[in-house]
Parts: sequence; structure tokens; C-alpha cells
Amino acid sequence: MFSNMSLIKENEKQRRLKEAFKIPWIKSSLLLGGIFIIMGAILIVVFKIFNFSGSQFILDVKAFIESYGLIGIFLVTVLAGTVIPVGSPALVVAAASFGLHPIPLILMATTGFTLGMVINYGLAYSLGRPYVLKKVGSERLEEISNLWSRWGWIIYTIFGLIPFLPVEFLSLFCGLLKTRFDIFLALTFIPRLLVFTLLAYFGNQLGWWLGII
Repeated sequence: MFSNMSLIKENEKQRRLKEAFKIPWIKSSLLLGGIFIIMGAILIVVFKIFNFSGSQFILDVKAFIESYGLIGIFLVTVLAGTVIPVGSPALVVAAASFGLHPIPLILMATTGFTLGMVINYGLAYSLGRPYVLKKVGSERLEEISNLWSRWGWIIYTIFGLIPFLPVEFLSLFCGLLKTRFDIFLALTFIPRLLVFTLLAYFGNQLGWWLGII
């Protein structure tokens, strides 16, 4: 009896989670992410086939990234932590593939992104609903509110672990609700630390494979 009830509840949770990913702006984010991955894979194969690793352009880019990459990554990830879509995951992969050491890259990217999210939280906390409505719109805010009422911090963590999902919108909602800042900070930093760690080491191996490093 109890096992059947637990199974029913678990199935209901899975159904609701699947429904959440059918929300148009979430679905479109995942679709764009998939398209980006396919395009990136094609570019990598072309790069490998034609062996551009020794070209002067690539050497110049590598030298620039080695000199200014960490500062650039920090600034870009701060912007990415706000609602500006600058593609920080792709930049982390690119920076690692051009030779930036993974550990400082991971720390800089995670810190920058977390700072951007804290800025979102602080602005929403201070300026309230009118500011958040201006950033995300009334329909999207209502959808986020429904997601939060069902899942709370779980959905925030899931968004943080999937690079293409706009977790930045949820950070605004957290500020609007005045959620506990220590939990917000931990669940912003840790998932993105895991994501950037995987991406940085993938980029590092990619750089060796392409002959850039």
C-alpha cells in the first residue's frame, strides 16, 4: 500500500518536471542549446580536418587569451550571471582549449558568474516587482512563480546544472522573494562550479586533440 503510494507520488513528480520543460521559453533554450552543440561539433571537425592549429590567426588568439583570458572570462561571466546572454559555457571551453589552465579558469568563471547572479538578486531584492517585471515580463514571471511553488530550490539547482537554461531569471525571482541569501549563494556557486569544471577539462582535452595546446 505504502509502496504504491510512493510510486504514484514519484510518477507525479516526474510528470510535473517533464511539464516544466515544455514551457516555451525553457523548451526554446534547450533547443538553441542543442543547435549550438551541433554547430560547435561541426566547427571542431572542420578545424581538425583542415588543421588550422598552426595558422597565425590561431597563434595570435592563443597569445591574447594567455595574456588577458582570465580577466576577460571574469568580466564575461559577470555579465552572463545577469540577464545578458553572452554564452559563458562556450567561452570557458574555448579558453581552456587555447591553453588557459583549468583551475584558475574554473575559479574565475564560477566567481564571476556567481557575482553576476548576486547582482541580479540584489537588484530584485531592492527594486522589487516592477524591476523584475521589466526584465522577464509578467507571463514568464508567473511561470517562474509556478515552478518555484512546486519545486523551490530543486528547480533552481537543476537550472544551474544545465548550462543552456536561463537560471539568471530564477535569481531575480529569488531576490524578489527575499529568499535566504546563504542558500542562494551556495546553490548558485556549487552547480556552476561543477559545470565549469567539466567544461574546462573538456576544453583542455579538446585543445590537445586539435593541436592548439
